[in-house]
Amino acid sequence: MKDTTFFKDKKILIVGLAKSGFAGAKLLHSFGAHLTVNDKSPREGNAEAEKLEKLGIEVVCGDHPLTLLDSKLDFIVKNPGIPYQNPLIDEAVKRNIPVYTEVEIAGMISDASIIAITGSNGKTTTTTLIGDMLKNSDKTPVVAGNIGTVFSEVAAKSTEKDILVAELSSFQLMGTERFKPQIAVFLNLFEAHLDYHGSLDEYGKAKAKITENQDSSDYVIYNADDERVSYLMKNSKAKHIPFSVKEKHEGGVYVEDGALYFQDQKVIDLSEIVLPGKHNLSNIMAAVAASLLAGATLEQIRQVLTSFPGVKHRLQYVGELNGRRFYNDSKATNILATNAALSAFEQPVILLAGGLDRGNSFDDLLPSLKNVKAMVTFGQTAEKLAQTANQAGIETIKRADNVEDAVPLAYSLSDEEDVILLSPACASWDQYKTFEQRGDMFINSVHKLK
Repeated sequence: MKDTTFFKDKKILIVGLAKSGFAGAKLLHSFGAHLTVNDKSPREGNAEAEKLEKLGIEVVCGDHPLTLLDSKLDFIVKNPGIPYQNPLIDEAVKRNIPVYTEVEIAGMISDASIIAITGSNGKTTTTTLIGDMLKNSDKTPVVAGNIGTVFSEVAAKSTEKDILVAELSSFQLMGTERFKPQIAVFLNLFEAHLDYHGSLDEYGKAKAKITENQDSSDYVIYNADDERVSYLMKNSKAKHIPFSVKEKHEGGVYVEDGALYFQDQKVIDLSEIVLPGKHNLSNIMAAVAASLLAGATLEQIRQVLTSFPGVKHRLQYVGELNGRRFYNDSKATNILATNAALSAFEQPVILLAGGLDRGNSFDDLLPSLKNVKAMVTFGQTAEKLAQTANQAGIETIKRADNVEDAVPLAYSLSDEEDVILLSPACASWDQYKTFEQRGDMFINSVHKLK
């Protein structure tokens, strides 16, 4: 591990006792820091607070008192979800007390090299892809960050034989000062979290911090099809690796003659990739570049791309049977999400849709149904969706009692090369507790069919 004596005897205030705050407090305490932990939730029933107090750490619960700033603090470690408008954080900034997130700590203590991924959409898919692609390479990939595992906790256990693959949000990156990944990935930038950042410009600046401290020994992989991202990357001192689904960029990732290329090296034919959609092709390009630069083999990358199921319940590839591909998009609980799923396929689709009736019509689904050759409906909205399918000119419309029964019915209506897609356009609560349960029922039914 890198030298952690920097933290010894430092006076540190941790604000927010969520998963990252709890892990960060234990870590910094082990480095010999003098800690105070502050959490707005009540002390009663706060198991994490109790555990930290048993370690001898002071915990202040129930409020964010400004008096916590009166002792001479070296810096604050803030939970990413706490906004800078919070009175305690706002006052700390005014007093020039540095405010970090645990990502800053992770970067300081990691012995492993770091691949950091950010963007408005696609972070989890890209992070997961990179982690899978780096398996069987010289270094052991360890996935962390916003995807689930506390980054600093993983970084503390890392060795030079590891490579950390971290999904990072704008909230996390905003609280960094020296963070320097060896490979940075910037996927895209859309309007999001403006209530937190105040404007799209500030949101973009927070994301761009991923490359702020990089130099010519590092790489920044970015979406050349996104004008905002390209503009923000102009000042990066890292080696630029653009990716584009629209045009060829020398030294980057591009499509040519129906195949994916990285720096003039053919990676795979697009027809072999099972993860559908142009947005996912962008994610795949970024993952391929990051993985190859980090030492992945072409064999492993191809193996992942021909089998990668996607994030569960989000246009997840379930498998193939007699030339039919099955996809689970149970998370599509509204029309917008189902429109996006349908746009991912050029092949004929058998669509499974239905669920909780919220009183809306499905007219907005009509333009996306042009590739749908048959529809199987279920749940409270079965009749409404059947009427919409009829309006769209879909000749084959069947009704099933539930998702489990819909799968074999859909298969009976399909031909070789068809896609059988669960993308309900509705919430699940009429028949299932969660969209996850609904998706699992679909998966189980596909396996039974096999």
